[in-house]
Amino acid sequence: QVHLTESGGGSVEAGGSLTLSCRISAYNLNSFTMGWFRQASGKEREGVAGIDSAGNTVYADSVKGRFTISIDNDKNTLYLQMNSLNPEDTGMYYCAADGFSPVSMVVAVNGRNGFGYWGQGTQVTVSS
Repeated sequence: QVHLTESGGGSVEAGGSLTLSCRISAYNLNSFTMGWFRQASGKEREGVAGIDSAGNTVYADSVKGRFTISIDNDKNTLYLQMNSLNPEDTGMYYCAADGFSPVSMVVAVNGRNGFGYWGQGTQVTVSS
C-alpha cells in the first residue's frame, strides 16, 4: 500500500513562489513514477510535472522554466518548486504515484488515469 500526503500549499501574489511537498510511504520508492497534477475549479485534472526512478523529468508546457520537480529518496519526499506563479496556476495540487506508468504519462492526455495512488491534495491560490 502506498500513502501520499501533500503539504505546502497556500496563497501568494502573482510572481511569488511556493514549494509543495509530498510525503510518500512505500516499501520501495525507486519502483514508482511520481507526478504532480493540478485541478482548477471546473476543469479536469492535468499533469504538471513528473519524475521517474531514473531521475527523468517531464513538465507541462505551461510550467516549463518555472516549476521544478525533485525527489529526496532518503526522506521519501517529492517536491515541486514553483516560481513566477500566476493566477492560472491556481488549483488543487495532487501528488500521484504508479508502479507501471512511464514518466511521459504525467503530461499525456488523460494521464491522470495512469496513476493508481493519490494524495488528498493541497490548495494553491495565486492572486493578481
